[in-house]
Amino acid sequence: MTPKRLRELYGEPSPRAAAKVTSKFDKHCRRFIENATFLVLATSDGENLDVSPKGDPAGFVAVESESTLLVPDRPGNNRVDGLMNILRHPKVALVFIIPTVGETLRVNGTAEISDDPALCARFQVRGRSPKTVLRITAEEVFLHCGKAPMRAGLWRPETWPRARPVASLNEIVRDHSGVPVDSLEQAAVEEKDRKALY
Repeated sequence: MTPKRLRELYGEPSPRAAAKVTSKFDKHCRRFIENATFLVLATSDGENLDVSPKGDPAGFVAVESESTLLVPDRPGNNRVDGLMNILRHPKVALVFIIPTVGETLRVNGTAEISDDPALCARFQVRGRSPKTVLRITAEEVFLHCGKAPMRAGLWRPETWPRARPVASLNEIVRDHSGVPVDSLEQAAVEEKDRKALY
């Protein structure tokens, strides 16, 4: 495949699509970020890629300036794949999601990691501060249309599975790793996670 062949297949972007990119967080971008409860963060070490989910109540990402964001890093599995990648290769991409809103907001930019106690304390929840906060400087900011969520039925409850369609986390980890894990049922796993959110 070549760039020329792709253009033959897809044509050129519409003038509107080509012009929608900005590098600043205007009032619309700020409002979107203020209401987003979930994002995915893409990082790379320069060769390999990782994508990490991040979620919290609306407003968990702070717009620090017209071109910078602050993203707290909450407790997880301590693999820190994304953070390690950023140390090697600071380019990142984020997609912000608001439940029930079809469009998503994309930010491409450069990240740095801070463990400054005062900065981390700004994102304290239940008396616990994140260990680090990402400061992301935007290079490109733009909305994606809602076609993908529409096709997926993402916000239409009638399209959702009636029961969990996959094995529990413990079963999957056991089968992938061969390492014995707690024999907790999925409900117990979720309850355990709820107690360690922050």
